[in-house]
Amino acid sequence: METVNTTERLRELRKLMKEHEVDVYIVPSEDSHQSEYIAPCDARREYICGFSGSAGTAVITSEKAALATDGRYFNQASKQLDSNWLLLKQGLEDVPTWQDWTAEQSEGNKTVGVDPTVITAPEARKLNEKIKKKGGAQLVGIKANLVDPVWGDQRPSRPNEKVCVLDVRFAGKKFEEKIEDLRKELDKKKSAGLIVSMLDETAWLFNLRGKDIPYNPVFFSYAAVTPATATLYIDDSKLNPDVVPYLGDKVQIRPYEAIFKDVEGLGNSLEMETPVEGKPPRPKKKFWISTKASWALSLDLGGEEKVDEVRSPISDSKARKNLTELEGMRECHIRDGASLSEYFAWLEEELIMKKTKLDEVQGADKLEELRSKKDRFVGLSFDTISSTGSNAAIIHYKPEKGNCSIIDPTAIYLCDSGAQYLDGTTDTTRTLHFGKPTDMEIKAYTLVLKGVIAIDRAVFPKGTSGFALDTLARQFLWREGLDYRHGTGHGVGSYLNVHEGPIGIGTRVQYSEVPLSVGNVLSDEPGYYEDGNFGIRIENMVMAQEAKTNHQFGDKPWLGFEHVTMVPMCRKLIDGKQLTQEERTWLNEYHQEVYDKTKGFFEGDERTLKWLERETSPIHVMEFALS
Repeated sequence: METVNTTERLRELRKLMKEHEVDVYIVPSEDSHQSEYIAPCDARREYICGFSGSAGTAVITSEKAALATDGRYFNQASKQLDSNWLLLKQGLEDVPTWQDWTAEQSEGNKTVGVDPTVITAPEARKLNEKIKKKGGAQLVGIKANLVDPVWGDQRPSRPNEKVCVLDVRFAGKKFEEKIEDLRKELDKKKSAGLIVSMLDETAWLFNLRGKDIPYNPVFFSYAAVTPATATLYIDDSKLNPDVVPYLGDKVQIRPYEAIFKDVEGLGNSLEMETPVEGKPPRPKKKFWISTKASWALSLDLGGEEKVDEVRSPISDSKARKNLTELEGMRECHIRDGASLSEYFAWLEEELIMKKTKLDEVQGADKLEELRSKKDRFVGLSFDTISSTGSNAAIIHYKPEKGNCSIIDPTAIYLCDSGAQYLDGTTDTTRTLHFGKPTDMEIKAYTLVLKGVIAIDRAVFPKGTSGFALDTLARQFLWREGLDYRHGTGHGVGSYLNVHEGPIGIGTRVQYSEVPLSVGNVLSDEPGYYEDGNFGIRIENMVMAQEAKTNHQFGDKPWLGFEHVTMVPMCRKLIDGKQLTQEERTWLNEYHQEVYDKTKGFFEGDERTLKWLERETSPIHVMEFALS
């Protein structure tokens, strides 16, 4: 991880700030669609500060510059930021949020600027209030992003990848039915229509997939759905020949950039109520936009008077996978799990038997090669985290060719990886040791494993949120005074984004707002990290389903989880004495399931089959009592 000299970039940006009469300028991570993972052309925050993590906000004043990020990236950011930057470690005591720090810098009637397409309307509104309370002037939207001219010719061009149709045998539901369901919801809530701005929502709604964002099968687009019309905003040069006839006369196609002018027209077309003396006229109905829609989109629609900001109904529907999508998740995780077992068996032989020197990137490349041979493989779902020793303590570590470590067979090896298949999206983490682990590594791994099992075995009443389940995974670490600085689980798309809202398991406020539902697919991934030493994470994918209980208090349905990840845990890192009988039973049954479902992939592959048999053999408490 190299440090980038940002002195000249900041100097040029500050010149532009002065020209536009702003004293403070904000550079968020997100693009115009609030995407977590972005196209290279939208990586403005990374360009201006040098930090390449997926989450963070840069704030620049005439004299200072700060980068705010969360606990997943403290280690990485401290290595990548140069001396021009202050690191705001979000979530730590006495460290201000980037919003509070921005407001503090605005004291003395200073103006704060931001590109209104890359900040949400609610965030802009709250930030403006903070600025004024601190004695700042106001937050202003500057339509031309000020980082772009600094980046100049080096800025990558916007992707123009082709968009294709996802067959209904993978999607499970026709796009016409999805639009009709959405219209019923609009009618029920008396809304004038929905403006769709999230890329995975347009992809899901129309059963289309693209390649504009690395690892995420989405494409640059907007959509507008009213009771009478459905419009997809996309440059038609991106459409495969079968897309237009597929959408037919049910969907109008308009240029991508036309959205802002069109929504202005939609806002002006709203029917108004009969005027009341002394009060401004109000529309009979308002348009819905997501709480994640941009401030620019809200303003062009007419602002708060004509807009209701809501949690997108598409987001909720997309998170509740249909039966076809759930079956696809089961099947793709079996194929994916076989690839991981094959990789780990190969890696062990190379490192231990052959004494081969392999670096982290070579390991990641081998895993991708093995995955690519499986049916319905499309690509990876994110950069593979192939990390050895102390690199495993960097939660979102990304090995780079020519600038990564040789895999040390005497140290922890953490591999967090996933793939996109036509029938689903995978995300699996396993931590291994090919030598003799330390007592602390075994202890930490076992505590993390107990957390994985606790989430997997959880039974809870309908209406329970992921926020409420989070402590189940952390409790064993907490008893030892240990913890981890990331969520316990995130939603996962179906051949869509590997990180998908609105559900998750963790301490984020939004996870308390949305209860878990049947059909939700989430990760179950507690961990533990010692900076400069080692890191441990175990990640399974689970699907929420109805659970059978002896009683049904309050006549409520009860929910539980079905795991779909099919990769063994690392026996060498498990202290069986620290597992309860129920946990050992769970582990043995899980390993038997992994063996039964994946062994068929290894006919003629003696190396992997032997490795699988060893790693999935039953764990008995006596073998630990005698050791």
